[in-house]
Amino acid sequence: MNRGTVVVVGDALLDVDLRGESRRSCPDVPAPVLEHMTRSYRPGGAALTARLLSGEEGVDVVLLTALGEDSAAEEVVRGLGAGVEVASLVVRERTPCKTRIRACGTTVARVDEGCEPTIGCSEDIDVRSLLEGASAVLISDYGLGVTGRSEVREAVAAVLGRVPVVWDPHPKGSPPVPGVDLVTPNEAESFVAGPEEGTARARARRLVDRWRAYAVGITLGERGAVWADARGGHGSSRCEVVDSPGDTCGAGDAFAAACTAALLSSTEIGRAVEAGTRAAAGFVARGAAGAHTFPDRRRRPAVGLFTPSPVTGNARRRGERIVATGGCFDVLHAGHVDLLHRARALGDHLVVLVNDDASVRALKGDDRPVVPGHDRARILSALECVDTVVLFDELTPTRLLEEIRPDVWVKGGDHDPETLPETPVVRAGGGEVVTVPLLVGRSTTHVIDHIRGRVGASTL
Repeated sequence: MNRGTVVVVGDALLDVDLRGESRRSCPDVPAPVLEHMTRSYRPGGAALTARLLSGEEGVDVVLLTALGEDSAAEEVVRGLGAGVEVASLVVRERTPCKTRIRACGTTVARVDEGCEPTIGCSEDIDVRSLLEGASAVLISDYGLGVTGRSEVREAVAAVLGRVPVVWDPHPKGSPPVPGVDLVTPNEAESFVAGPEEGTARARARRLVDRWRAYAVGITLGERGAVWADARGGHGSSRCEVVDSPGDTCGAGDAFAAACTAALLSSTEIGRAVEAGTRAAAGFVARGAAGAHTFPDRRRRPAVGLFTPSPVTGNARRRGERIVATGGCFDVLHAGHVDLLHRARALGDHLVVLVNDDASVRALKGDDRPVVPGHDRARILSALECVDTVVLFDELTPTRLLEEIRPDVWVKGGDHDPETLPETPVVRAGGGEVVTVPLLVGRSTTHVIDHIRGRVGASTL
């Protein structure tokens, strides 16, 4: 059962762990000497939140964030996997990267890079339309500028009262937009409510007034969580005991993600906070954020929304031959797979441009697509020959092709290159247009007609 699309808005990071063994200390300073170092990566910040939400049954996830044009951005996108579509709102000079240096399971230092303010905005992303199409919105603020942008705050304000909006705040971030359904500070963040005296529940009540939110849920680590709402309601949620909870990094992200997923099905804040508390405890028990690391650059799919993935940009900078193809890919069949393999054989990096649901309806009729765009993108990205998938909302992908500038644009042999609307754009960018033979008798229309015929016959 599809529960809808959650749009996660916020600051994506690349988290890096440098792990080593330490058997001695520096002779001149009280610091460990690390040996036999290993490096691993994971999506962090809003990217981790989106990754966790993509594991919720029946939930499609879009991450609206800011990325640089660098290898760190590529690692973030690949680490998200096929379950998250990425829309890069703002171009950063560098993608934020936080490196933990760990010795024998303990963090001894952290190095932060690329945490400068944002420097530009993409005109390709209509933030208001993106949020209007969501079933819920989760703001994951890490104090790096995305949530303070006027277009983001205006778009959030426009959907309040229509879909659940959860705001996970940060001490250096922007205050929540007034009217959000739930704000989820941790205990340290809750002290902005006033003096440290008083209970966490009292601080939650004060924060409801301060932020003009419907409800505030404060996470208390191993003590669970408490909440209060604007109607005078309040409650607490006990946390299951976690044996030896070494690393708790990302527990707040797990809490906010689970609260958001719960609010898709129920408006009861107490139930959402209970779900968040259970999820955070389970997340820590499974190894916390460290369980989401990937140790190397083995191929992982990348899925984008309206804009090319950083994976494609980096492939271009490495001098790889970029091949692109496009279409609806509604009900993927052997003919599609054959075309994609043939296209990939023409270069080093294959980008598949996929019509979103609205443009498929405009092209094919109101009864199409049969398979929603999020699912089509996920299926395509699972193919070994596909490097990047980008959903687009126009009838033809000419705007994207102007940006990607592929070396080769591939279409099926039933097309004449000279009549394709994409041909002038591709050639103007220095690329060539190639058609490849199609497998005889394979088409989406044939598959759909066959299924409908079987269903119709069985119900007569």
